[in-house]
Amino acid sequence: MAGLQSKPRVRHAAATLDSGFPFSQFGGKSTVTLTVSGAKSRRWLLGEPDFRRLWLIGLVVFSVRWLEMLAVAVFAYQHTGSPLVVALLTVLRMLPMALFGALIGAAAERVERRTALVLVMALMLLCSLVLALLAWSHALEVWHLALASFISGLTWTTDNPVRRTMIGEVVGPERMSAAMSIDVGANNASRMLGPTVGGILLATLGIGGAFTLSVTGYLIAAIVALRVRHRNTAMSSAAGVLERMIEGLVLVRRDPRLSGTMIITVIYNTFGWPFTSMIPVIGQDNLGLGPAGIGLLASMDGIGAFCGAITIALCAKPPHFARIFVGGVTIYLLMLPVFAQAPGPVFAGAVLLLTGLANSAFSIMQATLVYLAAPPEMRGRVFGVLSVCIGVGMIGFLHLGWLAGVLGTTWAIMTIGAEGLVALLLTRRWWRAIGP
Repeated sequence: MAGLQSKPRVRHAAATLDSGFPFSQFGGKSTVTLTVSGAKSRRWLLGEPDFRRLWLIGLVVFSVRWLEMLAVAVFAYQHTGSPLVVALLTVLRMLPMALFGALIGAAAERVERRTALVLVMALMLLCSLVLALLAWSHALEVWHLALASFISGLTWTTDNPVRRTMIGEVVGPERMSAAMSIDVGANNASRMLGPTVGGILLATLGIGGAFTLSVTGYLIAAIVALRVRHRNTAMSSAAGVLERMIEGLVLVRRDPRLSGTMIITVIYNTFGWPFTSMIPVIGQDNLGLGPAGIGLLASMDGIGAFCGAITIALCAKPPHFARIFVGGVTIYLLMLPVFAQAPGPVFAGAVLLLTGLANSAFSIMQATLVYLAAPPEMRGRVFGVLSVCIGVGMIGFLHLGWLAGVLGTTWAIMTIGAEGLVALLLTRRWWRAIGP
């Protein structure tokens, strides 16, 4: 693929380090060598117009996504009183990843990615516009939100094989870690902004105000996507989409680094991340918070994650990538029982700051490790498999919702955190292969 095979644009590098991430090409092996240049590399990134545009799209879209997730959760819980319904709405956002992630990843290699990005932005804009009109006309129902959550999940599934792959094409492998730190930092900043603004809008204008802001955000993202200049050459091999999807799955199975990364991803998304759907429930039932307070509480996770992303961008070196990745998941799971038993909002917010730090370690290294380990011509397919592993986490949301109905929300979060730690121990032989 022309875009992925472009020569690195690195100037005055301070040091060149072997990343230690060889990748298999169905028989052959090669090694990605990372050139690390500290602050200069980050300045070059911000000097790339297309990187800035793709970064801005991510910031806006993720801000809107976190806003919508909070608004949907609060609306659903207020209208049904069921933690299971709240969890199911999040499941519907993840279901397309599990069902279509590998397929979309393989298909993304056969299309021009900038065109796909524009179409995705247009679909999200249309969906939010319909929800805003329904909300302002007082006709919005939970089933509308369920359908919209599924559509949002479809668009979410394209992010890794389309937008983030474009980021890699624009900046090159040697700057991918720094680029992912900045991109994930934007995502984490959106987790501060989205829930806070969403909570304020819910408390003042209701869910109609939240979706009106969503429409504005997606419109901005669509305009920026139209200004992206980067184009990739769509693959025109004779292999069909299904065959390419199978090739991606086979590669992941054969490469211990990729398979280890995928296993950790499944554990995090099954036993860790689902607890975020219960933050509104804990906030309302245990801590006595209203919509604005719940939004502020949820934003604490984003603040911690943003700080973590900045730290990783400044300090992380390739030999430490694997430890940062696994360590982030371990700390995240350890914090779940602590949050569940938080005696007050301040303590709960402090715990969410720590989960945010841990989440940034996981999410930055997840995309970086996969990008570095996958052969350039198969990155779309491998990112598609990654989307499936993320989507498998919907099982965790269902499991947590069921546990909350049986044991109560507090004990459910404590239980799922303990299960995740056990899963980490049981799979140690596989994820140790990720790196030193």
